[in-house]
Amino acid sequence: MTLVKWTPRTSLMNFNNDLDRWFDNFFDFRNDDYVSAITPVVNVEETENNFQISAELPGMEKKDIQISVENNVLSISGEKKFEEETKNKNYHRVERSYGKFHRSFKIPGGVDVNNIDASYKNGVLNLTLPKMEEAKPKQIEVKVK
Repeated sequence: MTLVKWTPRTSLMNFNNDLDRWFDNFFDFRNDDYVSAITPVVNVEETENNFQISAELPGMEKKDIQISVENNVLSISGEKKFEEETKNKNYHRVERSYGKFHRSFKIPGGVDVNNIDASYKNGVLNLTLPKMEEAKPKQIEVKVK
C-alpha cells in the first residue's frame, strides 16, 4: 500500500484541472452535432501603395457575393446555397456549411474608396484598397550640419 500525503494545494490543482477539462468538453464545437455558420477567413495585408484583403469563399459563385462601402466600413456579404437537387441521395452526414454571412472592416484613413478593385477566382475574393497619394509614406532626407 502506498501512502500519499494529502495537501490542499494538490486538491485545488486537481479540481482546477477537472473544471478546465469539463469546460473544454462543454464548449468543444468540434463534436459531431455542431455545424458552424459561415464566416469567411480573411488575410489583411498592407503594402506601400495599398491594402489587400483576401477572403476564402469556396464553393460560391460571383453573383452570390456583395461588396459595399459605407461610412468608411467595407462590408462583404453573401449566401452559400445548399444544392437543392437531392434526388436519389441519402446523406449520412452533412458537414459543409451553408447560409448567409457578413464581414465588415473599418477602412483606415487615406484609402481611395472610389478606386477599390475586387476580383474572384478559385474561391478566393481579392480586394485592393489603394492608398491616396498623401497617405503614402514619404522619404525625408536628413541633412547633417
